[in-house]
Amino acid sequence: MKQLIHAALLVCLVSFSAVRATAAPESFKVSDLTFKRPAGWEWVETTSKMRAAQLKVTDAKTKQSGDVIFFYFGAGGGGGVKANVDRWFGQFEEPREKINAKTEEATVGKTKVTYVTAEGTYKSGQPGGPFTPMKDHMLLGAIVEANEGSIFIRLTAPKDLGKASTADFKKMIETALK
Repeated sequence: MKQLIHAALLVCLVSFSAVRATAAPESFKVSDLTFKRPAGWEWVETTSKMRAAQLKVTDAKTKQSGDVIFFYFGAGGGGGVKANVDRWFGQFEEPREKINAKTEEATVGKTKVTYVTAEGTYKSGQPGGPFTPMKDHMLLGAIVEANEGSIFIRLTAPKDLGKASTADFKKMIETALK
């Protein structure tokens, strides 16, 4: 009887591990691109139908965390690059000239990517709804003008964590485009 119970427990443990492993993929698709999740970044079930994928990055020392959210609306959806850049900069309490707002265009392979950074008091919350001011935060964004429509990727985190995550963020995007 003990052996049967042990075997049943082992089956449950293996099953739980398999379910957990499928819940946290190492790579995932958004539109026609496959992104590889950076080591240490957690897979998060999306909290909105508008989100194509969601990750969480955590600083091991401070335990501060940030969100990485992928949006995809199909060909022609989601607005143009300028409208999204302006909207992202508008998600800060401070005016644009005070948030160290920057945009940088790059071409990876044949795909145009617009990177966006800003720092200040980030207004966290749903568009049009109430927001929570997050002091000393950073937004790192990318608009990938992919074949099947643009993919919008936004990392928001405490400023130090955002800066420390920049290389992994860019590598994740650029690897998907090669």
